[in-house]
Amino acid sequence: MDLKTVLYNKKDGIAWAQLNRPDKLNALNSKVFADIGQVVDDVAADDGVRVLVITGNEKAFAAGADIGEMSTAGIADTLKFTDAGTQVTERLADLGKPTIAAISGYALGGGLELALCCDFRIAADTAVVGLPEITLGIIPGGGGTQRLPRLINYSIAAEMVMLGGLMKADRAHQLGILNRVVAQEALKTEVVKFAEQLMARAPIALRAAKTALRKGLNVSLKDGICIEQDLFAMLFGTADQKEGMAAFLEKRKPKFTGK
Repeated sequence: MDLKTVLYNKKDGIAWAQLNRPDKLNALNSKVFADIGQVVDDVAADDGVRVLVITGNEKAFAAGADIGEMSTAGIADTLKFTDAGTQVTERLADLGKPTIAAISGYALGGGLELALCCDFRIAADTAVVGLPEITLGIIPGGGGTQRLPRLINYSIAAEMVMLGGLMKADRAHQLGILNRVVAQEALKTEVVKFAEQLMARAPIALRAAKTALRKGLNVSLKDGICIEQDLFAMLFGTADQKEGMAAFLEKRKPKFTGK
């Protein structure tokens, strides 16, 4: 892969994608989305990768879209940019493996929207989140008005979108935007620990759980239960289901193989 704006490595089943535009506070642009798209494709194809972590640096996860590049854009250019970004973030959201946003510093606008595409958000106590687009005369354009109210209380989401204020990590944790908040120096350790817990689970069951959760959000309760039922039954055709239940009965830890 020829990545221009992302540092990428894989170790012990975890793929790490670090946004790398420090001079721009990791602001998102078309090159960043193209690089993230390459990362998502690689993770999807590599059976050795069990969890994807997206992160930034201590100062910023990503401080939004690159305003310098967007300020003179017209309608057609903006649609082209958002189309490209949405194609990538939808692939990230639908990735059949768990994803974690490891957040330090600012996660604003498109940065928060990118984090919302991940299954989990673990943040340092230095993190600041928000959707400040309204203060620029626009609205979130990367899924913020849709994903945030599906995650938390509508009124709180509306306040964040319509006032554009910023929120510290502890408050974001209380509202359910962040899964966990830890000291800055403990962030990577906590993310690895969380990823290891995920990797101890059966891979196909994790994929099914993610599918049921995400697809169920967009259908009626009745249809969502049907999705869950079908996925539940499908898992009884896997070796991991047999191993998991045998291990339970034999009072030992299961050895899942992803089959």
